[in-house]
Amino acid sequence: MSLYTPFNKWVTDEHKLFTDSVQKFYNDEMSPNIEDWVNKGVVSKTFWEKAGYAGIMSGSVSEEYGGVGGDMGFDSITVYEQSKTGDSSWGYGIQSIVIHYLNEYGTNEQKSEWLPKLIEGKSIASLAMTEPGAGSDLQAIKTTAKKDGNQYTLNGSKIFITNGGSADLIVVAAKTDQSAGAKGISLVLLDTKNADGFSRGKPLKKLGLKGNDTAELFFDNVKIPLTNLIGNEEGQGFYQMMNQLPWERLLIGITALGAIDFALQETIKYVQDRKAFGKRIMDLQNTRFKLAEAKTKTEVFRSFVNECIARLIKGKLDAATASMAKYWGSQIQNEIMDECLQLHGGYGYILDYPISRMYADARVQKIYGGSNEIMKELIARSIDK
Repeated sequence: MSLYTPFNKWVTDEHKLFTDSVQKFYNDEMSPNIEDWVNKGVVSKTFWEKAGYAGIMSGSVSEEYGGVGGDMGFDSITVYEQSKTGDSSWGYGIQSIVIHYLNEYGTNEQKSEWLPKLIEGKSIASLAMTEPGAGSDLQAIKTTAKKDGNQYTLNGSKIFITNGGSADLIVVAAKTDQSAGAKGISLVLLDTKNADGFSRGKPLKKLGLKGNDTAELFFDNVKIPLTNLIGNEEGQGFYQMMNQLPWERLLIGITALGAIDFALQETIKYVQDRKAFGKRIMDLQNTRFKLAEAKTKTEVFRSFVNECIARLIKGKLDAATASMAKYWGSQIQNEIMDECLQLHGGYGYILDYPISRMYADARVQKIYGGSNEIMKELIARSIDK
């Protein structure tokens, strides 16, 4: 099972070689540690550094900053192969998003400072947008960054922040002008080392994604240099976020595809081995029809995901199409997880079987990155012009 098929035109020999190396690395370093991460609630720093050493995070970063200068197909492969391994703990997706904020809008100094550390796994990044009173409605954020001499003073809080408990670098969405609505939002970089006034809440107890250190963050008069503003001027944050959301939403769709492939693989093995009424569960017509339906949905979605990746590489992935990938991918992911768990019978409800964990992990995919209700509204706006 692969992210791409032989017919996808975006795939090069370099992508294929990269896929092989990522698969080997995950088999050696990720698969044996998944349960440990889930139990501990965090991915070890050692794994981040090993991933950096193996070049897993450097595919789409220019050679000037230590990368290999490739396209977004490399990030797509990294995301898919992680999910297909059965892992949902490692927060690489957010790392990739932050890398591309810096790639696109960062100053040369910001890129030189942070990109090498991020792709080498020496620093972990998080993206702090969501607040207790502002989720999909990003314009409603209350966190402020006020100018104070040659610094910003940051005040507020964020919630549901992936990698929040371990992040060394946080991209914070804040109001630099409280009277300007969306045009008053800016993105600032917070180096968490020696950041007085910055604190993290206890790891949030979640239904799924238990191996990721999701946390609430608090900013109490945190001082940030003006040079940590992302972009050439204040008020560009909302525009920057909107421009980068297509990758974040496609990323969720790619994650869904990988998880589906892993779930089907596990379920097929189970129904081929398990017997009931004197025959394999696989030989029952209901089982065969359910798996046929799931496989068809998966392959249709795989084609669409690859079309989206091709558009992304060309810089032509629009918000509505990315929203379709996020909405439809997370929707069928949840549907297929439910069917796969059902085919496992009572064992599907036992945490010793990966399908139970994947069932719980899938649910949030319809919520984060913009709820699926928001995705439908964005798609509808592209129709009703």
